[in-house]
Amino acid sequence: MTVRRAVFAIAVAVQLAVLYAPEAVGPPGVPHLDKAVHAAVFALVAWAGRWAGMAVVPLVLALLGNAVLSEVAQAALLPARSGSLTDTLADVVGVVVGVRVPVSREGAGKCHGMRAKGHVRMPSLGTSRRRS
Repeated sequence: MTVRRAVFAIAVAVQLAVLYAPEAVGPPGVPHLDKAVHAAVFALVAWAGRWAGMAVVPLVLALLGNAVLSEVAQAALLPARSGSLTDTLADVVGVVVGVRVPVSREGAGKCHGMRAKGHVRMPSLGTSRRRS
């Protein structure tokens, strides 16, 4: 398993633990924390899936299906949880953010097209400079 797929698998595991936990995650009384957590876990999985090379459309469809399913499960199967349309909307926002955050297919720190534009990568600093 590659590092990218491992990161994706960990992101999915965290998402499933958060969404299907018998009780809500986080301290009570913090306004809108639940919505932020929903958006964050969906954004993380969407981004990690793209980073791992997954096709965007099937990834988005699976995440949207999970958004709806998780709210139905919370309402029907988890007595200490409740399903919420606003949680589903937060999930959708997270998916959109996650698929829109740029990912590098070639590895961290690489920038497409730098060599073609006359830049040289400086390994020790992680920056580039113009060739003379």
